[in-house]
This record gives sequence, C-alpha cells and structure tokens, in this order.
Amino acid sequence: MPAFVVAAVVGVLFFLGYRYYSSYLARKVYALDPAFVTPAHEFDDGNDFVPTNKHVLFGHHFTSVAGAAPIVGPAIAVFWGWGPALTWIVLGTIFAAGVHDFGALAVSVRHKAKSIGTLAGDVINGRARMLFLAIIFFLLTLVNAVFAVVIGNLFVAQPGAVIPIVAEIPLAIAIGVYIYRTRSSALIPSIVGVIVLYALILVGNEYPITLDGLADALGVEQTRNVWVVLLFAYTWVASRIPVWVLLQPRDYINSHQLFIALGVIGLGLIIGLNQIQAPAINDVPEGSPSFFPFLFITIACGAISGFHSLVSSGTTSKQLDKETDARYVGYMGAVGEGSLATGAVLAATAGVAASQAEWEALYPDFATASGGAVGNFVAGTAEFANNIGIPLELAGVFAAVVVISFAATTMDTGVRLQRYVIQEIGELIKVRVLARNLTVATTLAVVIPLAMALIPGDGEAGYTFGVLWQLFGTTNQLTAGLALSVIAVWVTRRGRNAVAILVPLVFLLAMTTWALILNLRNFVEDEQWVLAPLDALIFVLALWLMVEAAIALRAAYRERPPVPVDGAGTGEPDAVAQANSGVGTSTAGPIEGPAGSPRR
Repeated sequence: MPAFVVAAVVGVLFFLGYRYYSSYLARKVYALDPAFVTPAHEFDDGNDFVPTNKHVLFGHHFTSVAGAAPIVGPAIAVFWGWGPALTWIVLGTIFAAGVHDFGALAVSVRHKAKSIGTLAGDVINGRARMLFLAIIFFLLTLVNAVFAVVIGNLFVAQPGAVIPIVAEIPLAIAIGVYIYRTRSSALIPSIVGVIVLYALILVGNEYPITLDGLADALGVEQTRNVWVVLLFAYTWVASRIPVWVLLQPRDYINSHQLFIALGVIGLGLIIGLNQIQAPAINDVPEGSPSFFPFLFITIACGAISGFHSLVSSGTTSKQLDKETDARYVGYMGAVGEGSLATGAVLAATAGVAASQAEWEALYPDFATASGGAVGNFVAGTAEFANNIGIPLELAGVFAAVVVISFAATTMDTGVRLQRYVIQEIGELIKVRVLARNLTVATTLAVVIPLAMALIPGDGEAGYTFGVLWQLFGTTNQLTAGLALSVIAVWVTRRGRNAVAILVPLVFLLAMTTWALILNLRNFVEDEQWVLAPLDALIFVLALWLMVEAAIALRAAYRERPPVPVDGAGTGEPDAVAQANSGVGTSTAGPIEGPAGSPRR
C-alpha cells in the first residue's frame, strides 16, 4: 500500500478530532472561560510563571512531551503489524491523549497551576497524592536516565549532529533574550534559528565531533557515558534558569522541526511513492508478546502517556496566557505527537526496507525490534529525505538532529519537573532543605537519574535502557490512569458528563494491569529479581489506584450539583470562576507560586 495514502487518511482523522471533539471537550466537559485569570498572570514571577503566547507555549509543550518516546514506541510496535499500531495511535490520540493532556492542563490551571500529584491529594485524597508522587518520581527518573542514554548513543553513532545540537543552546538563548527585551513576536527569530540550525548540519557533517579520545584518557569504557555526564551537567543549569531564557525559545525552534520533519516525511513519501513493506498484521514468532495488551503500553507517547500530565500540570499550566488556549496547547499537542508517531510507523515500515523480506530481517523478533527502533526511524526518515534530493549522509544527520532535539528538550523539562517533585516531597515530609533549597533539589534531580544511566550492562543499550525500560510502559500508563481519575472526579463534581474521561480510564487500567500480570510471570520465570519486585510493586499501586479512584468517583457522583457550576461551557464571571477553582484546602508548597502575588 502507498504510504502517503495512509498518512493522508490519518491526517484527516486528526483534523476532524481537533475540529469537533476538542471543541466538545472545551465547551461541555472542561468549560473553558476566557475571563478566567490564569496562574501565569496571578503569580507572574518572570521565572516559572510567565504568561506566554499560545504558539510559543505550544512549542514548549509539544517538544517537552515528544522526546524520543513517540519515535521509539511506534517503531517497536510495528513488530505486530502497522495496522494495530496505527489504529491505536489514531484512536488513542483523538479519544485518550487529547482528553488526558487537555484535561490535566485545564484542571491544573483552575487550581493555581498545581502539579497533578498535588491535585490527586486535593481532588481524591491524601493517600492518592502519596501514591502519585511515588510513581512520578520513579517515572521521571527512568525517563531522564533513558533519554540521556539515547542521546549519548546517537552522538556516538552520528557525530555530525554534535555541532548543530550544541550550537542550538546559545542560539536559543540569544533568541530568548531578544524576544524578552524587545517584546517582539517569536515567529521570525525562531525561523531564523531553524535555518541556522540546519545550516550547521553541513558544518557538523564536515567536522564531526567525537569524545573517544577523552573517554580513553578518563578510562571510561563507553564514550556514551561521557556524553551522559555532560548532558546532566547541562540540564542542571538549564532547569535552574528562567523558562524564557532557554526553554521556551529552544522549544519553539524545535516545534518548527516537527512540521519540517513531517513535511520531509510527507513530501518524501509522495515523491518516492514508498510502499509499506511490513504486513498490516504480522505473524509474530511463537513466544512473542501479544499485541493485547502489550501494544497499548509499548505505544504510550503517541497515543496516551502519563508523562504528558506531568508536563501539562508542571510547566505548561504556569505559562498559559488564557484558559481558552488550553484547547490548542493541550489537545493540539497530543495531535502533534500522534502525527510524529505516525511518521515513525511509516519510517519503520516504508522507508527502512525495499521489500517485505528486508523488513522481516529487521524485525525477526521482539528483542531485535526493540533494540533497532531508533536506528530504523533514523534510516527510514533519511530515505524519505533522500527522495527529495538531500544526500543520504546529510539526511541521516538531519534525522538524528530531530530525535536528539526532542529528547534533549524532554530532559530539560523532566529535570525541572523532578525538582518540583523533590520539593513537594520535602514539603510533605517537612524537610525544609528539600522543599526550599533549589540547589539541593536540582542536584538530587540530576544525580539520581545520572547514577541510573551509568549502571553498566546489556551492551550499547545499557542496563537502564536495555532492562529497566521494560517498566516504563506500565509505569507511564499507570500515571495516565491516575491523572484521568483526577480529571474524572473533578468533572463529575461539577455536574458534567465524564464519559469522555471514564472510557479511556477503564481501558487503560485494564491493559496496564493485564500487562503487569503477564510481565510479572515472565520476570519470575526468567529470574529477573530486580524487575519482578518492581513490577509487583507497580501492580499493587495500580490496584490501590483503582480502589481510590472508584471511591472518589462514587462520592463525586453523589455530590454533583444538578447543573454544571461553571455554566456548561458558556463561561462565568471571573470572580465566580476563581471562587470555584479549588475543591479542598490543601496547599501545593513550593510549586504553587508566591502566595499573595498580585493579579493582572
């Protein structure tokens, strides 16, 4: 089948989802109010709370949630066939990710930009808050560690990507300072930034940078580990400086890369007339994981991902200029990631091989599919770029720059979010140095995943990516389930129909618990005595979550008002909206924003 036909159909479905379903969510489920004073204005501090143009904020939000996961997961999942993978991406994006990402942002904004973990305590109960913090801490540690390993491996494999990626940092800072001082639009400066970035690909390809000599001098066995240390040193600084200095302008540059990458893939498909070489449903070898339930945890980012709720409620909600912008930023961010996941599927099925036999050689078993996912995406995207006249070697560097840019942005945001979580834990356990000392909190947020990333083993992938990453899918989807339960209770208490949230919630928890049980059996049979206890712990937390969510939903249903308190999407006066913004008396500690800050 021609790959461009599949891409066009998916694009139309995503357009319809945004045009109609997100509009329904905005009006009837989340009842967005243009008059509501957002936390970005209420707590504006020029550092974390900064009112931001919705297009710039979309760039930050999308590139923070995208990372490498919507590339890796789909490029692995085509092992079961491109049909199941694309079906889950489309349905998951429209009816699950859009609801989840949009909802986490909308609810956080109504609660002074509190994190989803704090909201679990406010909306459900204190036990849920403790549960969520434990899950979030493990998830962020795993994500930050694995993305550092992925970037390090790509720097080693594609040394031509080093110069453009490193140069993007001062380039983004210059753009951020210019926009902040002149109060001008970010569009033109960021487009110039993208042009400079891609021009530097030529320089990087001509002068590739490797750290093999430095690794040898330091006695480090794997050059990747030198890159990992440098990456975490960078994120320590990046997570401390104001968002407008580096995070926002770099994210806006990278958001342009999304459209450029999708444009390259789409145009390359049309010109090259690439055919999908993989079967729609693959006859996988006996003993392979079944796509029920593992497809739904393998493709997390790109369909629905709990990590997105951490970004929506952790950094994005602190920068939302108008509440009505939440639809564009939250739901469209999910659509953008679904589009990237679709591109990953097509790169791994239509770009990476010229025949079904070649494709089957790349996907003989699940382990090989997992290990080659990033490489297959880079090779497939490079083939599409080559179709439009870009030399294959340069095209490979271009694809690597796209992956590294997204993954590095996710690391920036992930370390910042981890700092928030550590501060919140410090507040709960009453350890002031954790709650109030940014240097201590940031250092812990860096050192813990750094240590995990440097654990040796499992060859090039490393122990974290090669072994511990098997827990990412279930942990991530459990986080999404808890976020959906918070959103469902919040919506129900306001007398609105929560079916749009409950359907993906039930489905997600069913797939996650099913996968946890099967994984636990496999880990025990294979004597994986690190993974088995961790899997059992996550399973217990999943059951705990379901009980807490069911109790809270039942109570919310009984307490719901006869009519929506926010006017069922018609808007309400700002004073009433602000009065209805909270449901409990809990405080969020250091991540709420400065108490008593003046409104704008």
